[in-house]
Amino acid sequence: MRAPPRLYALVAAAVLSVVGTALVPTGATASAASASATTTASVAPADAPSKRSMPSKASKATEPLRPNAAAPPKLRASGNKLVDENGTTRRLLGVNRSGGEFMCVQGYGIFDGPVDDASVKAIADWKVNAVRVPLNEECWLGLSHIDPAYGGTNYIAAVKALVARLEAHGITPIVELHWSHGTYTGGDSHCPDTAYATCQKPMPNAQYTPAFWTSVAQTFKSDQAVVFDLFNEPFPDRATSDLTAAWKCWRDGGSCPGIDFQVAGMQTLLNAVRAAGAKNLVLIPGVAYSNDLRQWLTYKPNDPAGNLAAAWHTYNFNTCSSESCFNEQLAPVIAQVPFVAGEIGENTCSHGYIDRVMAWLDAKGASYLGWTWNTWDCSSGPSLISDYNGTPTNFGVGLRDHLKGMQ
Repeated sequence: MRAPPRLYALVAAAVLSVVGTALVPTGATASAASASATTTASVAPADAPSKRSMPSKASKATEPLRPNAAAPPKLRASGNKLVDENGTTRRLLGVNRSGGEFMCVQGYGIFDGPVDDASVKAIADWKVNAVRVPLNEECWLGLSHIDPAYGGTNYIAAVKALVARLEAHGITPIVELHWSHGTYTGGDSHCPDTAYATCQKPMPNAQYTPAFWTSVAQTFKSDQAVVFDLFNEPFPDRATSDLTAAWKCWRDGGSCPGIDFQVAGMQTLLNAVRAAGAKNLVLIPGVAYSNDLRQWLTYKPNDPAGNLAAAWHTYNFNTCSSESCFNEQLAPVIAQVPFVAGEIGENTCSHGYIDRVMAWLDAKGASYLGWTWNTWDCSSGPSLISDYNGTPTNFGVGLRDHLKGMQ
C-alpha cells in the first residue's frame, strides 16, 4: 500500500475504490529516535495511519512452512507451485512488517516499532511462516539527503539483522522495494512536489532501482531462503489510458507515456538480480497497484533461472475484490505460475473480506500475507495488531485465527 496523510486516510475507502494502495505515515511529527545497526527500531507518531475465517487443513504434501523450524527452506518455482529443497510443495502464509520504507526517509529511524527477537517471536506465535519487509531504495543506497544514521551501511545492517532474526524463527523473509525515486506528476501522483522516495511511484526508476536490486541481490545471493519482491504496487496504467502501453512499460521500461522519469521495467530489474548471481525466488506484481494481473502471463519477463512467482494485492476497496473477478482474472495465472498475494486487507476493522480471500486462495493452494504488523488505526489502513506482543485488532483476529487453525 502507499502512504497518504491522516486526513486522506479518512476518505480513503471512497477515493480509492479502484486503486488498492497502502496507507502509511507521511507527515510524522514525533521526535527522532536513535537506532542502532542491530535493532534499529523507532516509533512512528501515534496518529500515523497504516497502509492501506474458514480454517482449512493443508494436506501433508502441501503443508505451510512451520515457524521455529531450524531454517526456512530455499524456495523455487516448480510449475505453478513453490517447492523446497526436497520437492515438497510449500505456501507462504504470513504478514507484512511495514516501517523500513518510510521511517528512514522521514528521519525517524529505520523500523517502526521493535524488531528484536521478542517481537519476531510474537509474529511467529501466530503460526506465520513468511514476513514481507518493505524497503526504501534511497535509504539502502545511502543517498546524500538521507541521515547517515538511517541510511547506507546502517540501513543495510539493520535489514540483514532482521532477516537473520526471521530466519532464526523459521520464517521466510521477503524483501521488497516499496518506495523509490522519481518525480511523477501524472494520474494518482502521491508526492508530485519531490523526486525523493517519500511515496509510492508508478514504476521503478532507471537511475537508482537497478543499482538497488544489484546491491540487494549481492547481499542475499548466498541465502536462497530470502525471497525478492521487485516492486510494491506498479500503476503505469494510471499514467496512460493505453493499457497495452502500460503493460509494455511495466515489462520493458524506458520512456513511458505519462511518466516523467526514465523507467526501469520488470525485465531490467530481474536482469539485475540474476546478473548479480542471485538465484532466489523473485515475486513480480501486476499493474493497478498490483490488483490487475490480466496480462501478466502475456508480458511475463524472461527468467534464465526459471524462479518467478506472480504477486497480487487485494483490499475490499479494490476493483478486483469479488470471487467472480478472482475466477476470471486470477485463476488463469494461478494455473500456470506460483501465486503470492503479498498484501491482503480491508479498512473495516473486521475480517469478513479477508476471510473470503483466504478461503478462495486456500482452495487454489496459493500464498498470502496480511497487511500489516504495525500498531496503527485499523480503520485508516489495515493494521493487524494493537501492540507488538501480538494482540490482534478485530481485523487481525481473522488472520491470526485462520493461520492457527491451519496447524
